[in-house]
Amino acid sequence: MLGFTPFKKHANRFNYIPRYYDPEKEAREERRAELRGERAEDTGREYRPGQYIRTQREARAARRSREETTDRVRIWKLAAGAVLVLLFIYLLFPRMADVLLRARKGPVAVEAVTEQVPRDAFDQSAVSDVEWQEQQIVVVPNDYSE
Repeated sequence: MLGFTPFKKHANRFNYIPRYYDPEKEAREERRAELRGERAEDTGREYRPGQYIRTQREARAARRSREETTDRVRIWKLAAGAVLVLLFIYLLFPRMADVLLRARKGPVAVEAVTEQVPRDAFDQSAVSDVEWQEQQIVVVPNDYSE
């Protein structure tokens, strides 16, 4: 009779931890019971015809309304992203492409420009092709009278 004494301050305690206790499973079962309409406060009440159907319908309607709002937000985000991509393509892409093309060509060699005056106003022999293309077109009005 080791450890036995008739003058105990408290009863024997056991450090029992349930081996297969799953709090997630209990929460799932409570949620399912709630969706079926079997709540803890409903245990003493009588069954009402259509009670389970109404509960399921209300839960389904709430879920669908949440999904509709998330879908609507997702559509707005996609539309905003598409607008931003189109603005990027329209505004910035041509400038970036121009910069990249100039960078690929390398630095432009600066040629010594000597100004040569043509012999007369109609002599274009000293003008290069590039200069000739850059010249402005002069429109002469036809103001002669007969």
